[in-house]
Amino acid sequence: MLTVSGAFAGNAFGADVPRGAKVLGIAIGGSREDAQDALRTGLAAKADQLSAPVTVRVGSQTASVQPQDVGLNIDVDKTVDAAMARARNPIATVFGGGAVPPVVTLDEARLATSLAPAVQKAAAAMTLPGVTFDGTTPKPVYPKAGQALDGAGAAAAVREGWLRDSEIKVPLKDKAPAGTQADVDRMIAEVARPATAAPVTVTTPRGNLTVSPKAVAASLVISSDAQGRLSARVDAAKLRKAMGTELARVETQPRNATIGGGDGTTAQVVASTGGTLVDTAKLANDLLPVLKQTGPRTVPAVIKDVQPATTTGELAELGIKEQISSFTTYFTGGLSNPRSKNIVQIAKEVDGAIVRPGETFSLNGHTGPRGYAEGYHDAPIIMDGKLIPGVGGGASQFTTTIFNASYYAGMQDVEHKPHSYYFSRYPAVIESTIMYPSLDLKFTNTSPYGVLIDTSYTNKSVTVSMWSTKVYDSITTQYDPKRDIVEPEKKVLEDGPTCIATNGSQGFTQDAWRIFRKDGREIKREKFTWRYDAEPQFVCEAKTPPQTAKP
Repeated sequence: MLTVSGAFAGNAFGADVPRGAKVLGIAIGGSREDAQDALRTGLAAKADQLSAPVTVRVGSQTASVQPQDVGLNIDVDKTVDAAMARARNPIATVFGGGAVPPVVTLDEARLATSLAPAVQKAAAAMTLPGVTFDGTTPKPVYPKAGQALDGAGAAAAVREGWLRDSEIKVPLKDKAPAGTQADVDRMIAEVARPATAAPVTVTTPRGNLTVSPKAVAASLVISSDAQGRLSARVDAAKLRKAMGTELARVETQPRNATIGGGDGTTAQVVASTGGTLVDTAKLANDLLPVLKQTGPRTVPAVIKDVQPATTTGELAELGIKEQISSFTTYFTGGLSNPRSKNIVQIAKEVDGAIVRPGETFSLNGHTGPRGYAEGYHDAPIIMDGKLIPGVGGGASQFTTTIFNASYYAGMQDVEHKPHSYYFSRYPAVIESTIMYPSLDLKFTNTSPYGVLIDTSYTNKSVTVSMWSTKVYDSITTQYDPKRDIVEPEKKVLEDGPTCIATNGSQGFTQDAWRIFRKDGREIKREKFTWRYDAEPQFVCEAKTPPQTAKP
């Protein structure tokens, strides 16, 4: 039987926290308040260790987790309470030594978010059930089990391994979608096939319209939530696009107030007008139950008055009265060229955008995805260091154009990335590429006035102008000489549809200074620096067949 002498017991248990108790090597013996103060002081001295990134392994992948991003911390009060609880257990105190494990806090949901990219790469993803359409023919997407993060297990592993293990391994668990193959087959039989079996008549006060089976297939979305539960809905935006020519017969488009003509100094405001549009959001909701019916199908639609997004009065209130910048870049091939079509498409989408004081404009946020469904075409893009065909090629030229317009308008640069290679059609350093959704162009309007973005194009150029009220007399660029110049090397690629020959270009580093002048003097300058790689000279050559030895 364990016996503890009175002298020892008084020595060990007389205080709230026994002498010799330590947390991460920090002595915390004494009263509860003294222990709390000692632990806080000791943890403050370990701030660098406590804030250091934590390496977490998920299957074959690792992730670097910032403690502050996931709420990873030590709860001082609960840790001291745990030490006091140990003090009331003689056996734990005598045989457990003086080390007290810290009570660690962690936000499980934020940890899962932080680990999501690694989980996506490491885990075999579930195939969620759904239905797609090949023309008007429904095609099943049957579910398959996959793996997912064990959220509770991951949180427990990180709490236990933090400050102890150099790499913390967190578990994955098998996960099967809630929806089954039978659910998919039932959705096809009860919804998808009837939906595209015949057109639907839409009645409006201005005449009847037709939703063709093709338009139904283009707008009917049959998909799953994150757990794999199937549902069907009609996407209002896709419905509007699919019914474009039909809707035009009964609609009048609103027209935003904008800038027209002008001599570059005074804005000529084109007045706004209201419009009347079919309420496609309501139509989409009302259409879904009708699609399940057989035989002739009819659904009523509402035509509503729509105000322009920007009115004439708003332009005046925002101080939009003069052109503050304009920038033009040039392209070849005319407007029938796929690359030119992409440039024109993105220019149309941005035309008329308003950036209010304090707002940040995001090009990706404004246009959304730039794929085939959005009207973009295949054209050369840079991928893995060489030009290949890709949807949306040419968007970077517009990105450079609007970046320079914002640059010379004095907008604050938030995000942009120049090309990896230098292209002579763009100004060095002050140019930008884009890739949805990973690379964006963002700038903030730090002036007290609104900014209207006006775009225009010809068969060989695209122009972005910005209208507002001038804050600066002028904004100019001063270049430092190029340095660290590297000549291009020659690389031979196999000839084929994905091989695009190039002449190559030098690699170099250069600085560009944006200089602001007001009241006749320079008031500030900003430095932009970029390093261009040497673009190889890519040559497309037919593959040489292997030689066969003669007998």
